[in-house]
Amino acid sequence: MHAVKDLSFTVEKGKVFGLLGPNGAGKTTTIRMVMQILLPDSGSIEIFGKPLTPSLTDRIGYMPEERGLYKKMKVLEVAAFFGEMKSMRRGQAVQEAKRWLQKLDLAEWTEKKVEELSKGMQQKVQFICTVLHKPELLILDEPFSGLDPVNVNALKDAMLEMKNEGTTIIFSTHQMEQVERLCDAICLIHKGEAVLNGPLSEVKAKFGRGRVHMRYEGDAAFLRNPAFVSGFDDYGKYVEIRPADGIPPQSILKQAIGEVTVTHFEIAEPSLNEIFIHLVGNKGGGQ
Repeated sequence: MHAVKDLSFTVEKGKVFGLLGPNGAGKTTTIRMVMQILLPDSGSIEIFGKPLTPSLTDRIGYMPEERGLYKKMKVLEVAAFFGEMKSMRRGQAVQEAKRWLQKLDLAEWTEKKVEELSKGMQQKVQFICTVLHKPELLILDEPFSGLDPVNVNALKDAMLEMKNEGTTIIFSTHQMEQVERLCDAICLIHKGEAVLNGPLSEVKAKFGRGRVHMRYEGDAAFLRNPAFVSGFDDYGKYVEIRPADGIPPQSILKQAIGEVTVTHFEIAEPSLNEIFIHLVGNKGGGQ
């Protein structure tokens, strides 16, 4: 049994790359092999166009899924310490740590011990420790796990700012909405193998347009009519519809107007969440 099998992908400089898949798909194993925590049985891995060596590690920032802060240390102290481990001078590390703590709304916690912070706040400190030395390549394993929407947005903004400054970012997740907002390209892994790989726009184009996104009031009985609808995801007052073969979206609209009050109607490409469910939802995820 393989944790990862015949996996191949390329990440362009300055882009955000999403490594996606259900729990147990092989995302973390892949990242650990990239970082040489685990060694592959075959194949090769190159970073910056060459095999990873200790001399290159200062150019990389890596945040593992299992966080690793020293909980008895003070917040500023631990952030500066991680910067020094990446060859930053002490004064430079302290100055940069203060800047990031201010940016992520942690300035008032500077002199608190890490253990006094909430889980979400500790996660933001871990992110700061990862990016303090301004890495050229940033690798994040499930960076949004356990964060509330405010902190998810804060990390998202920080990642986009780093991208705009030229940082290449790889992050693993199963949160499709974040991938839609952040990624230039993706690799979707299922049971250790790539089932989709490439620029996000091309990946979505493969699944065509003609999907219908509709917001409505009332009982949309037509959704259960296979003559019109091949499938749908209903969220109450909002539904994503896959029209039956040969049924144009306009026919869906005409049928909807006869049954419900339509407040929004959009013809769109499939969401990444829909593609994800289509490809792996009925195949089992595993742990």
